[in-house]
Formats: sequence, structure tokens, C-alpha cells
Amino acid sequence: MKKTFLAVAMVAALAAGTTGCKSQQTQEEFNYKVERFADVEVLRYKVPGFENLTPKQKALVYYLTEAALYGRDILTDQNGRYNLAIRSTLEAIYQNYQGDKNSADYKGFEKYLKQVWFANGIHHHYSTDKFKPEFSQEFFTAEVKKLDASKLPLAEGQTVDAFLAELTPVIFDPTVMAKRVNQTDGEDLIVTSANNYYEGVTQAEVEAFYAAMKNPNDTTPISYGLNSRLVKKDGKIQEEVYKIGGRYSAAIEKIVENLKKAQEFAENDAQKAHIGKLIEYYTTGNLKTFDEYSILWAEDVVSSVDFINGFIESYGDPLGYRGAWESIVNFKNEEASHRTEVISANAKWFEENSPTDPRFKKEDVKGVSAKVITAAILAGDAYPATPIGINLPNANWIRAAHGSKSVTIENITEAYDQASHGSGFNEEFVIDKETSDLMDKYLFQVDNMHTDLHECLGHGSGKLLPGVHDDALKEHGSTLEETRADLFALYYLADQKLIDLGLLDNKDAYKAEYYKYLLNGLMTQLVRIEPGKNIEESHMRNRQLICKWVLEKGAPEKVVELVKKDGKTFVKINDYEKLRTLFGQLLAEVQRIKSEGDYAAGKKLVEDYAVKVDQDLHKEVLKRNAGLNIAPYKGFVNPVYTAKFDKSGNIVDVTVDYTEGYAEQMLRYSKDYSPLTK
Repeated sequence: MKKTFLAVAMVAALAAGTTGCKSQQTQEEFNYKVERFADVEVLRYKVPGFENLTPKQKALVYYLTEAALYGRDILTDQNGRYNLAIRSTLEAIYQNYQGDKNSADYKGFEKYLKQVWFANGIHHHYSTDKFKPEFSQEFFTAEVKKLDASKLPLAEGQTVDAFLAELTPVIFDPTVMAKRVNQTDGEDLIVTSANNYYEGVTQAEVEAFYAAMKNPNDTTPISYGLNSRLVKKDGKIQEEVYKIGGRYSAAIEKIVENLKKAQEFAENDAQKAHIGKLIEYYTTGNLKTFDEYSILWAEDVVSSVDFINGFIESYGDPLGYRGAWESIVNFKNEEASHRTEVISANAKWFEENSPTDPRFKKEDVKGVSAKVITAAILAGDAYPATPIGINLPNANWIRAAHGSKSVTIENITEAYDQASHGSGFNEEFVIDKETSDLMDKYLFQVDNMHTDLHECLGHGSGKLLPGVHDDALKEHGSTLEETRADLFALYYLADQKLIDLGLLDNKDAYKAEYYKYLLNGLMTQLVRIEPGKNIEESHMRNRQLICKWVLEKGAPEKVVELVKKDGKTFVKINDYEKLRTLFGQLLAEVQRIKSEGDYAAGKKLVEDYAVKVDQDLHKEVLKRNAGLNIAPYKGFVNPVYTAKFDKSGNIVDVTVDYTEGYAEQMLRYSKDYSPLTK
């Protein structure tokens, strides 16, 4: 399977450790920080340049934003069958509570609700473990019974007692629906995963169902299962397709209604055409139509305003079939796009000079369209936690024949950067002042460059050999695809070509990213893992795989070491040039695995390097990080867009406001954009 969305690869605590500053803007001018709870910090992001859009572009953004917000309930339901009922119940308690708000039960309840909002369900957005309530079942039961039954999401004819009997084990019993996405080797990954993509089927049945559908000679295969739920009814396995008239129809109807309004303000015929094709796809549920839409969308490289909207990334499915609903509305950052356009224009050179086997290189590099964007709204699986880069479409054959779009979301990376100042991270984890100074000076620049290379070129590089399907690497496909893209970026970040192209101005700048990457992959990303647990999330596995592999393979020459200093462990890079060579060697092997569909070799690479955690080092990292009080995870509240209409109902302007709070926004979304809970 092809994974090209950078998702939450925000380099763990190092996103909070970056100290390079891109602009003169200060936190006094704009308060990026909203609030902190559990392991999460909620931020704001600015939308610079929105005021310079034309009235027509503002109207387009507005309606695309409305379409985006109406998909929220879809993602919440995909994450777990009880999520919408639980969220509605928690919100009813929150809005009607009359008791002591300083009590331990209420404080625990409030924390849990905020976690559910952030994760779009009862499982952690990153680890996918079920949240542990810090309030009693007795408190929950009592508060539910105080509510008027009309405020509860009761099924027809259901009593409050029956409702509680159904919900309380899901919330309070740690053995019930314990893991949203289980990747444990040797277990039935479908039966043991609590997502809502399947019902009544086993992993073997799922694999057999889609194996029977695939034609090995089909050179333009659809993305099987992307927009459906697979269930067994009366002994027969069938798909419940997401479309108008199908599953999630009420929400999809509202999405389509606003897409039709947006289409009226399209910037050009190409944009109007792909919006129309997306509407057709939502109406029919036909995945061939989705491919047609993806081609039209990928080939529209002229429009300034752009968006993604649909069932796209499959990280939430342990087998990588089903797409989580998401949307991002954006517009081009003209000034910052220069670097991605230069990279894209030289895509053929990078492909030809890759350290991979020539058999796996593309003979003809099709349009890798790259730009830097300003996000206007985040939604679904991109909210509140969001990507910093996107590369789509995912289908390999579309990318090969029609190209792809790659973007870096710079107003999001800048928000991380601005909110991180004064964290003390570098002082605690970076080995010496020389390295820390290098990171201060270059990390923001090279971190964005790494994202550009990862998205613009990494995901678009290489090819599958004839007969190899996108999902040949099965449950390890996501990890290995992210590994491949990261390695491509790391390898070229140190190349003289970037100096020659004027994208970097110092031959040592790449070292800031190399050090950050190794430190994160070997140590600091572990702040996101509970003690005693292994790594399961694909991006974290990818980073540890790369870092542990180069640590081991470079050990004879001490290319990279873990050293002790004043009783603390530090990453020490002794030879940056040899480290780059190791990145190239691993890239060659991962590309071979990908191109040949070598599942056994891919599985071994993941199991040997990506999963297991050094428990002693883990304890040390957690202890050191605790003293910094840095939230391991960050996400965002969205700006609020308000349309101004004339007497004829036409939009004359759209204003943007940044003052809405976290709980305020979540409750407003539940009130105004929840057709599935009505």
C-alpha cells in the first residue's frame, strides 16, 4: 500500500525543541498557545495572506471550509462505533453539570472529554490505546441519570439503563475495545482492533475477500476498500459504501451541498472539473470515479486555492485498505513555494542520482507538482493533530502516469516553531553547545527542506516491478513507505546539489537535521510511549527503524554512538559523511523491498529495528523530559470564518477570527456540523 501523507510526523518533542525562527513575528503579537491538558498542547495558527485573496477566492475558501467541517462526525465514527454516542453524552454532562467543578471526578471527567475531542474518539490519536478515565463509573452513571432523556443519544425504544449498560464497559473496562489499531505480530489484526471499519470478519476473511477481487494484470487498479466498511451479514461478507444514499449519507449530503456552492467560485475550468468529479464520486461511491477525480486534481497545478476532501489515508486500518475521512483547505504561499518548485523542476536529476538499483528507478519522472501552502482549515483526520506535509494521490499508477502534488504547510510549522521558544529542550538533550547552536541557526530551514524532499520527491520516487501490487507489504507497507521517503530526504539533504540550486547556503546546515533526526528516532520520540510498551505507530516505527539500523551498521566505525555524559545518555555523531552513506545503503534496500514486494524482508526489517524499545533508556528519557514540562503532542484550533452577504444572498466578503477557545470550538462544531448525531 502507498502511504504519502506525513500525518503526525511532527518529530515528537523535537517539534517543541526547534528554536530557529522564520519571521519577526512574536508571541506578544499573536498568542499561539490555547491550553494544555494530559499529554497535549493546543495551539492556534495564523492564516497570513488571507486578506490578500480576491473576494471570489475568499468565497471559495469559505464554502470549501464548510464542506470540510461537515465531515467531522464521519471520522469520529470510523474511529469507533460508540464514539459519537460517547461524545454526545459527555458533552451533555459538560453543558448541564451543576455539581462541584473542583472535585476530582469532575476534573477527571473534563480531561477525558478534552482527550476524546482531540482524538476524535476514545482512543489516543497516536498510540491508539484506549484512554483511562480518571473519574468513577458511579460519577458517570449518576450524571447521565440526571439528564433529561432527550439530551441523550438513545436508540429508538432504548432505556437510559440499557444505554448505560452498553456504554459503561466501553469507557471503563480496559479489556473492551482496548486498541483502535493493533499491529502486534501473530494476532488477528482485524478482530483485535477497535476501529469501526469492520464487523464480524476476521483478518483472513478480509484478505481473501480482496484477493478475490484483484486482477494481477490490471495496470490501473482501484483502491480496494477505500470508501467502505466491510461487514458480514447473514453469513455473507459485503461492503457498506460511503456515499449519498449509503453509509454516512447525511454528512456526505452536506459536504456535497457546500462543494456545489464552492464550484460556483472555482478559479478556472480545471478546478471546476475536479470539484464536479469529487461530487460525482460522493454521489456514486464508485472508486473508478475517485481515480478520475484524483487525476484531474493532480493535474490542476494552476489554482491558487486548493483542498483535499475525502477518504484518503489508511493508517487507521491495520491492513491499510480503508481511508479515514479528512480535509485541508489551503492556498499557495507564492514566496515560499520557490524552493519546492526548484526541487520539483529537478526531480529527474534526483531520481537518476538516487543510490538505488537502476531497475527500480522511474525512466520518466512525471509531473511532481510541489508548493508551499498556507492552511486555511483543518478537518477530520487532519484535526486537531495535523500533518506538516502532504503528497497525493496515493495510487502508484496515477503517480506514475499523471504525477502527484506535494505540499509543505508552512504556517503550521511556523506555529510549532513560535510556540516552542524557551522550552529548554536543547539544553537537556543536545550533546553540546556547538550542535545546539547549529540547530538554532539552521533547523527550521532544513526541517522544512526535509519535509519538502520527503513529500516532493521521496514518495514520488522509484517504481514497482510489473505484477507487484500497492499492498504487497501488507501491514508493514505504511512504515516502510515512510521509511523510504524519509531516507530519500535525508540522503539528499546533504547533497551539494541543494547548495548549487541555491536552496541551502551552508554545506553544514544538513547536520542540524541529521542530529535532530537521530536524537528523535533513538531517544526523544519515546516520550510518546507508555513505559513497558513497544512502538506501534507507523511514523515512529519508521524513524526508529532508520536510526537503530544506522546505529548498528555504523557501530564498527562508531559513525553514531549513544554516550554517557554526567550520567545522562546523549546521541553523538562522529562522522556525518559516513552517516549519509549509511542512509543511502538503507534506502537502496528499502526501495528493493518496495519494488519487489518482498514482504518477508520488509517484515524482518520492521520487527528487528522498528518495534522494540530499550526500556532503561525509555525510563531515562521520560524522567528527563518530565522536568521540561513539554507536551509530547500538539494540535490546533481552527480560525473562524464569517461570510458577509448582500441582500441577494451573495458573499461580498469573508472575515477571519482567531479568538475561539478549544472547548468553545468543539461544542460549536458538535452543534452546527454534526448531521450524523441528529
